[in-house]
Amino acid sequence: MKSNENIPSDLPKISLRTMTVVAGVLLVAMAGFFLLGFWPRHERIQERESMAQSIRDKPLVVQVVQPKSTLQPVELSLPADIHAYAATALYARTNGYLASWKVDINDRVKKGDLMAVIDAPDTDAELEEAEAELNQQRVNYQLAAATEERYRGLIATQGVTQEQLDQFHSAAEQAKANVASAAAAADRLKTLTSFERIIAPFDGVVTVRTYDVGALISASNIGPGQEMFDVAEDDMLRVFVNVPQVYAPLIKFDQPVVLTLEQNYPGQRFTGTVARSAGTLDPTTRTLRTELDFKNADSAHRIFPGMYGQAIFSFNRDRPALTVPTSALLFEADGKLVAVVGADNKVRFQKITPGSDYGTDMEVLSGLKGDEWIVANPGEQLAEGMTVAPIRDVPGSPPPSR
Repeated sequence: MKSNENIPSDLPKISLRTMTVVAGVLLVAMAGFFLLGFWPRHERIQERESMAQSIRDKPLVVQVVQPKSTLQPVELSLPADIHAYAATALYARTNGYLASWKVDINDRVKKGDLMAVIDAPDTDAELEEAEAELNQQRVNYQLAAATEERYRGLIATQGVTQEQLDQFHSAAEQAKANVASAAAAADRLKTLTSFERIIAPFDGVVTVRTYDVGALISASNIGPGQEMFDVAEDDMLRVFVNVPQVYAPLIKFDQPVVLTLEQNYPGQRFTGTVARSAGTLDPTTRTLRTELDFKNADSAHRIFPGMYGQAIFSFNRDRPALTVPTSALLFEADGKLVAVVGADNKVRFQKITPGSDYGTDMEVLSGLKGDEWIVANPGEQLAEGMTVAPIRDVPGSPPPSR
């Protein structure tokens, strides 16, 4: 059987010319479609590149300001280390047992107050023995002196020889020396017995009590942690600061100083004065060790020795100083810079030495004359030698040159 799906053998054949024409039409159509899509896009790209080039060629617009002159006092804030005006450790000077103590930690004492009593029976017995020995030596001296005086009256009648009188005089002098020796021994023991009473050396507060009643007390215990009491005078405080070399000549005695303790008393300021200084700079830190005196005025004695704060000095200027906005500063590895715009509108970076920080402004100690124009807010786009279009932040100033 023959299949009905067989292709007829008598179909007409497509000529080569027809195929060539069709292929040409297709190519022309594809080229037209390509041109219709490519050319507008190409025009847009060219336009954007032209706009970008014009932006690159246009100078960067920057706002410039001049340094300001100020007579504002220099305010210097330095770390402050607070100490008691006087502080001492009280050690035992006699051996015995602690009989009682009258004060404890944080108790306030006055000079001469009794703080503790030591029971020293051995020392008391030695004192009694020494006083008895002193009395005996006094009797011996009285007898020797009377004997010498009696025999001295016989020398005129030759009842005694001069040699015998010299012997009686020597015995009297020896008895007199024995009295002095016995008196010194008794006085030494009296002094030791006086140390049985521990007395406050000055007004202050007890900061350490080491022993309890009944503890063995030894005069040889003089190492750290073996003291009976520590007492600190905190009505007045010594505050120590290290003043840098550049400010050291400005420190004056009786100059007022402010102390702040922001961690403990935020916003509160305590006033003191400069009391003394080392008079020489530390060769390692190049700073002047300076001592300030502060009254711990209120009854609560809120400022504790050992605290840490900030001492604020204020120095009046003898001549104006220059300041620039802190926003104008550039922080580099070798220091602080500002971007100066010259008369040719080109940027150059100038290194400066900063001084006091006033928050929005920074003092300039060196690096600027005062007539420069500096970029108020320099960004990363600025570069050395770059041409900019400055806008001067001064009322009535001439328009920027182009």
